[in-house]
Amino acid sequence: MKAILCVEPGRLEPVERPLPVAKDGWIAVDIGAIGVCGTDFHIFQGKHPFMEYPRVMGHELSGVVAVGSERLPAGTAVVVNPYIHCGTCIACRKGRFNCCVRLKVLGIHTDGGMCERILVPEGNLYPAGKLGLRDAAMVEFLAIGAHAVKRSEIVKGDRTLVVGAGPIGIGAALFARNAGGNVTVMDVAEKRLRFASDNLGFAGVIQAGPDARAEASRLTGGDYFDVVFDATGNARAMEASFAFVAHTGTLVFVGVLNADITFSDPELHKREMRLLATRNAVKADFDQVMAAMLAGAIPTAAINTHTIDLAELPEAMPAWLASDAPPVKAILTL
Repeated sequence: MKAILCVEPGRLEPVERPLPVAKDGWIAVDIGAIGVCGTDFHIFQGKHPFMEYPRVMGHELSGVVAVGSERLPAGTAVVVNPYIHCGTCIACRKGRFNCCVRLKVLGIHTDGGMCERILVPEGNLYPAGKLGLRDAAMVEFLAIGAHAVKRSEIVKGDRTLVVGAGPIGIGAALFARNAGGNVTVMDVAEKRLRFASDNLGFAGVIQAGPDARAEASRLTGGDYFDVVFDATGNARAMEASFAFVAHTGTLVFVGVLNADITFSDPELHKREMRLLATRNAVKADFDQVMAAMLAGAIPTAAINTHTIDLAELPEAMPAWLASDAPPVKAILTL
């Protein structure tokens, strides 16, 4: 079968590999569409802290069952949950498979779906139903946002700030809005803010910078935000996000980075503030995203800004990185 291999940072090559052989409890899936994630860009750039090369990337996946089971017969279109969990650790025993102690994510810790066929544990496959393969490949990254919103315990009317208008931030903003939050989006890039406003309908936007806190104060009557989601994965932005949280508010770190961050303990305490981490997603989040897509509550056509064939990726990825208008969400097709 054909695959795209990241041989080393900055080098993608088409390769031929044998078709994977099915094994007990694992299902063979012919890949139909692949979302390109910020993680894939980081792997290509050599910036991912836990990467071993060479690696077949790709964890935002949809496809069609090739060799199936009674529950998932051949020909079933599926959404792939790429988080391979051990099933026995403390997190798994609590049903929190998203933060398994020994978690392996397709395309990161083990080879992923930028290929024609992949083996996936049967429990990690969800029937796509009426979703097309393009939209089915977008479920995983949106589920991360949905999971973050669920963790926040947002309630209708909460003034909500999403910092970082990349795909994960967009997912958090959409599901915060669907939950009844009054959502404002903040980013350093004016083009991303225009996209959020013009294409996704977020009227409240703030350009990050020295005037951002004054604008946040103006928009909230000096109260700041009940819930803040930081989806930047940037240490300076994450540290700055504390200042945008209202007294009694909640800060959720959706983005992650391989570094320490610091904050003022008095500022945390005087707000009686909640600080939460959120990681990946669980099946209920995937189900929520699929239901929202089918209900027309997620503008998938607007989010999917670029579509190419998988074979074009070795040329497209460096071009996207060099562009002043990179994809919001690129989808690779086979």
